[in-house]
Amino acid sequence: MSSSNSSSGGSVVAIFWALGANGGIAVAKFAAAIYTGSGAMLAEAIHSLADCANQVLLLVGLRQADEGVSEVHPLGTGRVVYFYAMMVALMLFLVGGAFSVYEGVHRLAHPEPVENPAVALIVLGVSVVLEAFSLRGAMKEIRKTQGDRSFWRWFRETRQSELLVVAGEDIAALAGLALAFVAVLAAVVTGNPMFDAMGSIAVGLLLMIVAVLVLREVKSLIVGESAEPAVRAAIRSHIEARPEVVSVLSLITLQWGEAVVVAVQAHMAPQASATALVDAINAVEDSIQMRWPAVRWVFFEPDHEDADEDETRARLDRHIDRIGASDRTGR
Repeated sequence: MSSSNSSSGGSVVAIFWALGANGGIAVAKFAAAIYTGSGAMLAEAIHSLADCANQVLLLVGLRQADEGVSEVHPLGTGRVVYFYAMMVALMLFLVGGAFSVYEGVHRLAHPEPVENPAVALIVLGVSVVLEAFSLRGAMKEIRKTQGDRSFWRWFRETRQSELLVVAGEDIAALAGLALAFVAVLAAVVTGNPMFDAMGSIAVGLLLMIVAVLVLREVKSLIVGESAEPAVRAAIRSHIEARPEVVSVLSLITLQWGEAVVVAVQAHMAPQASATALVDAINAVEDSIQMRWPAVRWVFFEPDHEDADEDETRARLDRHIDRIGASDRTGR
């Protein structure tokens, strides 16, 4: 796992790529929508404007996530990025998707011809290029942590909510642009403005589907997810390989924004004294944090092999409960 700073830095780069692209695209689309009277183009313009607002929200979330620890937030404010990711997904669903569907239905009931379609098609073509650059920037950051996983598997397993949202937005935007281009072209070739209206509805439905997929992932992060499966397995293997540890009885990891919380219960090798046992535990904790800088907190409890498994799990759960209790006490 890379450090939290480098992960956050990669997300910021991807967000600025998207913000720059969508800002230029939104201006061009609104101008083209007014000039041509295209419903599909207006839907695309609203979508791009919503994307710009979304990227600003993600940047605000990343900034607040770096506010550090306090008595009220003893583990910091890293998880605030999940709140802003949820807000972005909701905006994508409501402002982008629902409005586009509404606009399409309205134009089905009151069809209007597309004026100056060449302008609309040119703007859509340029937008495809700009959006492709934005997606390329996001994919470049994704590949740094994707490994040999498929994109879908990365999407399901990643804990970088802001990068997940940017990727979802960019993919939806490219597909939406393609749909809008086909809709406008079909309306021009056939002379039937209904195609333009149906294109707006198709764009809206696409955005709503992507928003639901993103919301599902962000919801899981808000509820509380472990570190990525590969990282969790690597941490367990690392601890078990340490000479101070006989075996790992139980391991809990919790993703906390860009940081990770680790709670371990392990059977330790015999030590000469209580002081030596503490030193051994500290050595293991230091090795974990050196190998994975994103692991900011390690709660380590020594135990013996015949400890009841349910009791072991309950003790580690209480470690996490104490985190919440500490937070409530601070309030």
